[in-house]
Amino acid sequence: MSYTFQFGEVLRYWPLLVQGAINTLVFSVIAMVAGLAIGVVGASCRISSSRVLRAIAGAYVEVVRNTPLLVQLFLFYFGLPALGLRLSTSQAAILALTFNTGAYSTEIVRAGIESIHRSQIEASTSLGISRLQTFLHVVLPQGLERVYPALASQFVLMMLASSVVSAIGAEELTAYGNRIQSENFRAMEVFFVCAAVYLGLTYLMRVLLAAVAYVAFPRRRALGSV
Repeated sequence: MSYTFQFGEVLRYWPLLVQGAINTLVFSVIAMVAGLAIGVVGASCRISSSRVLRAIAGAYVEVVRNTPLLVQLFLFYFGLPALGLRLSTSQAAILALTFNTGAYSTEIVRAGIESIHRSQIEASTSLGISRLQTFLHVVLPQGLERVYPALASQFVLMMLASSVVSAIGAEELTAYGNRIQSENFRAMEVFFVCAAVYLGLTYLMRVLLAAVAYVAFPRRRALGSV
């Protein structure tokens, strides 16, 4: 069987591919920032002295980690309208990605927080620093620094997993790829190009995350381990 590749039939749609790549990055960055914020709050609840907060955070983590992202996406897009809350495809996509990322970030951040030796907390207390200040200025920065590589890897995986939002018609790279191949019927070439774009986005995301680490963690920068 012979097959003639015709990538020109795909590359002439380059404006759609560029827009899809931009949308993928936008979805991913929003979900990354919001998911990290949820992760910090969730990790705080997971180590809280309150049994109620620990139970709520634990249930959230277990539900998200043991259900498919696609099902979570469908719940936001098809389920919420039944409760009177109708979302656009982009809104549902961002919420689902954030909801999912938040649970994984919760466990990663919790591991970082728990890795901080108790002596540092005791030293802060002896200096008259409040528990909140100790958490925000001593424990959390060091905890995030220690688990940053794991967080960065999780964010990259989330960006790649964002392709599932095309199932509800959210306009990201895979959705545009589907649209292109439905017009030119060159599925092989279309998804080869999409794969190449995802590789480029992955590299770009890693560079951006490394830049964030360079700015946020001076000690890692000094040690050359960003």
